[in-house]
Parts: sequence; C-alpha cells; structure tokens
Amino acid sequence: MPGEGRVSGLVGLLGLSPDEATALLLSLRVGAVATLASLLPGLAVAWLLARRRFPGHALLDGLVHLPLILPPVVTGYLLLLAFGRRGLFGAWLAEIGIVFSFRWTGAALACAVMGFPLMVRAMRLSIEAVDRKLEQAAATLGAAPPLGFLTGTLPLSLPGILAGAGVAFAKAMGEFGATLTFFP
Repeated sequence: MPGEGRVSGLVGLLGLSPDEATALLLSLRVGAVATLASLLPGLAVAWLLARRRFPGHALLDGLVHLPLILPPVVTGYLLLLAFGRRGLFGAWLAEIGIVFSFRWTGAALACAVMGFPLMVRAMRLSIEAVDRKLEQAAATLGAAPPLGFLTGTLPLSLPGILAGAGVAFAKAMGEFGATLTFFP
C-alpha cells in the first residue's frame, strides 16, 4: 500500500493510530498542494491588483474576495457545479483524465479557492509597500519590467508572499465546509 511506511512512521513517532496518521498525511498533502497550486496565480493577481488600474479592477477585487463572504458550503457547491463530472469545466477535464469531485484533488481545489483571498491580500499589501520608484529606476538602467519585478519588487515583498502562503496553508489545514462537497 502506498505511503504505508510514512503512516507507520507517524504511528511510532507521534503515537497516532493508523487512521489518525493517514488523516494527518492527507491533510498535509491537501494543504501543500492547495498552497503550491495557488501560489503563482495568487502572486499574479496580487501584482495586478497592486500595480495596475483597469476597467473591472473593483470587480476582480470583489471576485477574489468572494469566498470570504460566501458560506464555505456554498463555495464548495459552486465548485462542484463547475468542476464536478458533469459540471461546466468538470466534464471537459474528466475527458483528459483530471477529476476533482470526491477525490483528494477536489479537496485541494476547494482549499485553494478558500485560501486564495487571504493569500492575495497578504501578497498585495506587500507589493504595494514596495516603492514603485525602484522599478522605475531599474527601467532607467535598462531592465525590462519583468526583470525589475524579479530583482527588486519580488525580493522586497518576499516576507508578505511567504506570509500569504503560510496563511493559505493554515486555512487549507482548517477548511471543512467547502471540502465537504468534494471529499466525503
């Protein structure tokens, strides 16, 4: 059985029952995958909201924060409608072998969606705290905007990025309502 060595290791190390060790490992796996999967999209959305003004800016900001105001079970139900086997995207994804409903991957998706607003908020505040003049100075020295971001803004906002990832992981570890619809 895959992972049996890890389960028995936790059983001996922490004094957990095999079922408790399996649940702990599954929670850690779901939390890690949810956090890692939402890290780059979260950073992109945070940068977009922090550095650009465009029509629909407030709408995007509202959509990002929507999982915070909706009840978690409603968010999970909407995800099931979208990513279930017969859902808007789920049917197409199932054809290529990606299934979310009633699998640990669905729990990771639900956790990623629920933690996304918290991650984006921390990242956005961190990016906004970095003076734009540093990116402008990099541009005057010949650096393309992506290079200015990678060498200036990103390192300076790294504590906020890590904080956002940490908060999203913690949210994923404690999420129950939205994951209930995907993972029985």
